[in-house]
Amino acid sequence: MTQAEIKLCSLLLREHFGEIVERVGTLLVRAGAQPLRMLVGDTGLSLEQVKKALCVLLQHNLATFQLQKRGAVEYEARGERVLRILRYPRYIYAAKTLYGDTGELLVEELLLNGKMTMSAAVRKVADRLTETMEDGRTMEYADVSSTFVRLADTHLVRRCPLLPEAPQGPAAPPAPAPTLVLNEKDTYAVPRLNLTGRGKRRRSCDEEEDGGRRAKKQKQDAEGTEPPPDDGIYWQVNLERFHQHFRDQAIVSAVANRMDQTSSEIVRTMLRMSEVTTSSGAPYTQPLSSNEIFRSLPAGYNVTKQVLDQYLTLLADDPLEFVGKSGDSGGGMYTVNLHKALASLATATLESIVEERFGSRCARIFRLLLRKKHLEQKQVEDFAMIPAKEAKEMLYKMLSENFVALQEIPKTPDHAPSRTFYLYTVNVPSAARMLLHRCYKSVANLMERRQFETKENKRLLEKSQRVEAILASMQATGAEAAQLQEIEEMITAPERQQLENLKRNVNKLDASENQVDETIFVLESFIDSTVKKP
Repeated sequence: MTQAEIKLCSLLLREHFGEIVERVGTLLVRAGAQPLRMLVGDTGLSLEQVKKALCVLLQHNLATFQLQKRGAVEYEARGERVLRILRYPRYIYAAKTLYGDTGELLVEELLLNGKMTMSAAVRKVADRLTETMEDGRTMEYADVSSTFVRLADTHLVRRCPLLPEAPQGPAAPPAPAPTLVLNEKDTYAVPRLNLTGRGKRRRSCDEEEDGGRRAKKQKQDAEGTEPPPDDGIYWQVNLERFHQHFRDQAIVSAVANRMDQTSSEIVRTMLRMSEVTTSSGAPYTQPLSSNEIFRSLPAGYNVTKQVLDQYLTLLADDPLEFVGKSGDSGGGMYTVNLHKALASLATATLESIVEERFGSRCARIFRLLLRKKHLEQKQVEDFAMIPAKEAKEMLYKMLSENFVALQEIPKTPDHAPSRTFYLYTVNVPSAARMLLHRCYKSVANLMERRQFETKENKRLLEKSQRVEAILASMQATGAEAAQLQEIEEMITAPERQQLENLKRNVNKLDASENQVDETIFVLESFIDSTVKKP
């Protein structure tokens, strides 16, 4: 990993898991696979602290372990998985748009806990939803359970690998490290649970003090005598499936911007029909006939079969080639070309950044090089209709920033400048990697700035939280309006203004992190497609 990625991993681990996990995780990201003994020596932490940090990393799928030939167990960080922490808000929001508040909270709980059993997740989410409901209303476990089943059916959550069943017979000595296995057909199989009951509200402080020990003892006794019905079957969020959803959304949005809403709805239908049957790294979706597409269009969409065929022909003839035609049976077989769509999205991102950084004239030259592939400087001047001095300056500016590459083609073996062609070109994968590196640096800078803003105003934030806590407790006891106003006046007008400015700045930085992550996703998806492309 690059230094920018390692720095971002370190910031994410510190923010979400604390300093100890950050030290262990950063060392694993930087140094690669390490045994426990080396981790204790290199981090300067105690053995117990390193063990707990590794447990956290393994629980959240941020590290793996492997038994070496000599019997030692080595731990290795999953750097690319650590970077996905940055995308957690997008996963949660996507679940909310697809399955409402219940889906949102289920995905949030799984992300916060790393791995959970279905029964534990359902009970916790039902309790959280009940807290937000009006008095007298509760959330049924069965309703939350049905949403969990829908998440599994669409592959947004998946089972975690399990320990294989121990063979019958004399007990063998335990292995230094367990081998986790998962039957492929059970990856999305939901256990049959009869979850009956309703979410519970939190009790008041007095009730908690009186009955806390008794409830804890009852819970321990219940757990000791009767394990939950899905004990040992843990679930995690399937990030690859979410990435597939984000990619499909980007493709649909691009088609809508280029053509119209009807075209985008047709492409959305094709992607939805292939979402479970097409792997995340496949170059094309499964071939679909126009008859199948017509039958699968949304019920309220008023498109005739003849109009659909015309739209499919237009999409197949479009120069971007988002949709391809692979046969004539069943009214024509159509596929969505995922790799070409990702390449178009990445190229559009590069064009947009060149225009923002260098201006519209540089963007014209950049688009010209993308279209013509290789051009000499004189050809760039003629085709772009830009004066020689300006064109030369713009080309050198983009060359120095690595957006444009220069290729030498010598006529003779001596590489004499007078007998050599110098062709300008755009290496899209190389430019995308360079831009991706800068995006990682940008996110790290945004996170550091947000942490600095919060640290600078730490005392004011603590005072604000204390005042809010006092107000909440007084409102609960039925205090008078004059008393509440007196408490509110503990924070002066300048302090309130300072808090407003801090809130606005932090919100801007948070929004910027999410926007940069959208660019990171497009570039990463394109680079992955070039690597996986056969």
